[in-house]
Amino acid sequence: MTPVTVQEGEGPLILGMPHTGTTIPDALLSRLNDRGRLLADTDWHIDRLYDGLVPTATVVRATFHRYVIDANRDPSGASLYPGQNTTGLCPEIDFDGHPIWRPGETPGSAEIAERLATFHIPYHKALSDQIERVHARYGIAVLYDCHSIRSRIPYLFDGVLPDFNIGTNKGTTCGSVFEEAAVAVCDAAEGYTTVLNGRFKGGWTTRRYGQPRTGRHAIQMELAQATHLETETPPFAYSADRAARLRLPLQALLSRIERLALDRAS
Repeated sequence: MTPVTVQEGEGPLILGMPHTGTTIPDALLSRLNDRGRLLADTDWHIDRLYDGLVPTATVVRATFHRYVIDANRDPSGASLYPGQNTTGLCPEIDFDGHPIWRPGETPGSAEIAERLATFHIPYHKALSDQIERVHARYGIAVLYDCHSIRSRIPYLFDGVLPDFNIGTNKGTTCGSVFEEAAVAVCDAAEGYTTVLNGRFKGGWTTRRYGQPRTGRHAIQMELAQATHLETETPPFAYSADRAARLRLPLQALLSRIERLALDRAS
């Protein structure tokens, strides 16, 4: 299987999609338990949701599922959120805290190293290559990391998640103008709720590539799945009506980020 697909665009904006893939090699799929095979922690339909919103954007998408290896986790295995419940580089549990592998089938260190080489590293090489290509052309590159998650997951957070969860690791991964634009557009979207650097402050991807002093900016968007799914339970069906409504502020946000980047291009 090809671990990553790349759609090159002509603009300064790059969309990263580390968690939309649903492909799991057969040898691994047979080792998942019934709960794991639900793939409940997928960023469902994010590629479809963002498709065509900004035709000039580059899209880098992982095809493998996060249960194979999580492309948005530190390859060292270090936690992104020390002291809080989370899932690891090669998850052993799902977002509800339940095991996803059959007894005795949890991956060991040698297998994790193999998965890093086969899946994680190629995804990030493709992403890094695109950031550098765009930066070489414009003197600036903006990575917008696309995510979604169920609205209620007591194991990870209390209550109901806001609709738009903007992550800049407390303002360190992008210039303030991009952070302010994201908040302004989301706040103006009628009928939606927004938080900046709440439960989700930006994953390893955002933190790794966000180097605003060098002209490399990164921002994460974690969407509550109630905004674009029929239900947040199997079969996790796409809601054309909800998605059509959501695509309007998303398009406004991405277009604004692109304009701001072009204004700052060298």
